[in-house]
Amino acid sequence: MKETGDVEAVLLDFGGVVAEEGFKEGLHAIALDHGLDPDIVISTAFEITYGIGFVLGKVREDAFWRAMRNRFPFRGKDRDLTEQILSRFTLRPWMLDMASDLKALGVVVGILSDQCHWLDELDQRHGFFKRFDHIFNSYHLHVSKKAPEIFDIVSQRLHIDPGNILFVDDHEGHILRARQKGLQAILYEDKASFIQQLAGIVCGTMEIETCLPSLVSSGS
Repeated sequence: MKETGDVEAVLLDFGGVVAEEGFKEGLHAIALDHGLDPDIVISTAFEITYGIGFVLGKVREDAFWRAMRNRFPFRGKDRDLTEQILSRFTLRPWMLDMASDLKALGVVVGILSDQCHWLDELDQRHGFFKRFDHIFNSYHLHVSKKAPEIFDIVSQRLHIDPGNILFVDDHEGHILRARQKGLQAILYEDKASFIQQLAGIVCGTMEIETCLPSLVSSGS
């Protein structure tokens, strides 16, 4: 039986929470390789990703890179550029262990991410989907976290009241929209502050050593 507070489900963003932010880091490296301003390349990539619907599953990877090449003189094959991004989505083992701790408490744990099919490709490489109960990917949902209704959709699919769902993301806008829809939310900024906030919300009267033992053993 779950002995935590009123949190029945925890939903984690992927890039920047479960893993390092590979999209930004990869594009930063690509920009430097081509002598371009990384900030401009990254902001343009986000604009294109949402603008052409790549993140919503409306177009394929080749359309994304074609649009990027229309703006920047990128060299090399599309897949080589993609690999620069995928290789930088480094999983955070302590996050995966924390997910297991939460599941052991009876809490439903999932990923809620604005990603394309690259998330599926990363799972084929690293096999992390099995650590979660649900994977909500904008590419398959056809709606992103920029649209507040995504939180209605997810809560309905979970059959859990929004107030009993905790959402964790490193993007303030997504956090604000989640809260507007009634979810509890944590803006991820660093490991230490995140663990402190998580324990305060999830563990209730339980000691953190009992509630989230992997975080204690990892030297948090």
